[in-house]
Amino acid sequence: MLNYRPYRYNDVKLFIILIPLISSINYYLTYTTISSGWRFVFTFLIDIQQGYVAWYCCRAIIIYLDKVYPYERNVARRIMMQTSITTFVGLLVIILQTLLMHYLFSDRPFPLSFFTIDIVIIGIWFLVLNGIYIGLHYYTEYQESEDSREQEKMVRNQGFLVKYGKKNLSIPFAEIAGFTIENEYAVLTTTEPKNYYLDESLDAVEQKLPPELFFRLNRQSIVHRQMVVGFDRAENGKINVLLNTTSKFPQVIPVSRLKAPAFKNWFQPD
Repeated sequence: MLNYRPYRYNDVKLFIILIPLISSINYYLTYTTISSGWRFVFTFLIDIQQGYVAWYCCRAIIIYLDKVYPYERNVARRIMMQTSITTFVGLLVIILQTLLMHYLFSDRPFPLSFFTIDIVIIGIWFLVLNGIYIGLHYYTEYQESEDSREQEKMVRNQGFLVKYGKKNLSIPFAEIAGFTIENEYAVLTTTEPKNYYLDESLDAVEQKLPPELFFRLNRQSIVHRQMVVGFDRAENGKINVLLNTTSKFPQVIPVSRLKAPAFKNWFQPD
């Protein structure tokens, strides 16, 4: 099972500004006349406070859903689940707060128009809220993807880091012929050729290499694309990979039947 990490939304400053704006629009849509004075200011501030509480509850639900039911499992179901739950909870929070405030600060009958007009408008705003968070999700995903690409470019520019005596060297990928195994540790061989002994396994080395440039032929060797001349077919679905001659690599390395299709796709991508 994949372990998904919830996104970190940069949303707090946005909604601190957006909720008072939404409250202002609601007043404009709901009331034909608005009288200024302390009562209006007090009511407006209460509405903003209610909006913040409802938004915080919806935000907590969205972050929780990121953990237990991420978009990657089923996008349509996630969107429907998020929209329905947050809208229901958000409206419930607004209704309960409004009834409490009316009970505490008003002796007039509760206006039924709240359930026919106000709730409809507020419900639409919760749909807008969900649209914003869905957009933030994909924007954050895009930003993280771009950051990952920039990191990959940085790694490619730096090359592979090795220790040589007391020095830490960066060997450009273009100068690497490949990697072999010796006494359970990897050995980096350059095109010169020159060897650098690494204090790590070949499996660990493989995880650090750009897959479009390097291919692991078997348990003992990883080669750079520039070293591969071609391949020919062997018996039982196996292939023989043909390499440029170096002091470390033979001219022919057999590849198993299971790895042969992956090598062909890597060497001759569609």
